[in-house]
Amino acid sequence: MQPPTPRVDPRLPGYLLEPLTGGWSGETFLATPSPGADGGDRLVVRFFADARHAPDAARVQAALLDRVRDVLPVPTVREVHDGDGVLPGLLVTELLPGERGDLVLARLVAEHREGGRREDGPRENGRRAEDDLRSLGRAVGRAAGTLAATPMSRTGLFAGADLWIEPFDLWLPDWVDTHAPGLVEAGWSDGEVAGLRKVAERAAVDLEGAAPCLVHSDLNPKNVLVDPATLQVTGVLDWEFAHAGHPATDLGNLLRFDREPAYAEGVLDGWSAAAAAAAGADGRDRHGVVHLARSADLVALVELAARAETNPVVREARAHLRAIARTGDVGAAP
Repeated sequence: MQPPTPRVDPRLPGYLLEPLTGGWSGETFLATPSPGADGGDRLVVRFFADARHAPDAARVQAALLDRVRDVLPVPTVREVHDGDGVLPGLLVTELLPGERGDLVLARLVAEHREGGRREDGPRENGRRAEDDLRSLGRAVGRAAGTLAATPMSRTGLFAGADLWIEPFDLWLPDWVDTHAPGLVEAGWSDGEVAGLRKVAERAAVDLEGAAPCLVHSDLNPKNVLVDPATLQVTGVLDWEFAHAGHPATDLGNLLRFDREPAYAEGVLDGWSAAAAAAAGADGRDRHGVVHLARSADLVALVELAARAETNPVVREARAHLRAIARTGDVGAAP
């Protein structure tokens, strides 16, 4: 197969753009100086061409990066361009060091399950993969906890460079009703939808009362860069779905599909140290914290499972949500 042809954009003269791997949007590119160009750094370019994006989406993400810069490692914004009806909006940021967290996690899980010891890394030879899984979990859990401890004035969606919060009150049973046609189209029975709604009713009660916080809303290892030697987070990426919401939401995302025990324990350690009190949870009650996180994650699972398109994430979300609907347990897995 031929590699994709690099594209150009008139707002970035002297750069060639090639798609970055790892996402499903097809809107993120690596910008490298054109052959013969006079220097220049490699950059990351995010386009906002899809109709789902608000007209000010690029400026909202730039403002979010500035907002969290003091508490989380995020890329520096180089340029922001609004769409003009012909060219889409775009955000240009620096290219941060590190390896995608999902690749690091998959490698450590494989090593752990094989019962091997790390012998190939630049750190001390012989360190157990299980310990590394905990360290990685603590690092990403701490990032989620930092956001959960960042208060917001109300729940809602961000608008404009000043990050004005447009109120958005979501009631989980209504959310299920709204997405029921998509679930039925995906093959769900009326009984399965009814079972899911019962779960949503209980979860909505459990989630009441928490003070709103800053939520990344797509915080999973794929959107985190990690130093493979130290296992510390070097970058938190892709803030497209960020909003003001429940403090257990990002924890639920981190624990959604990645359930290797050592990694999950590390995530809970990191998150609880920073955010348990903000979420109205007792960090010592691991079962209660996980239940709250899985309840908060129902919002994303329902939206994913009801989508018309199909990709590996959508398929996995459907399988998990179906298990939840059939068992009545928010922690169920296929």
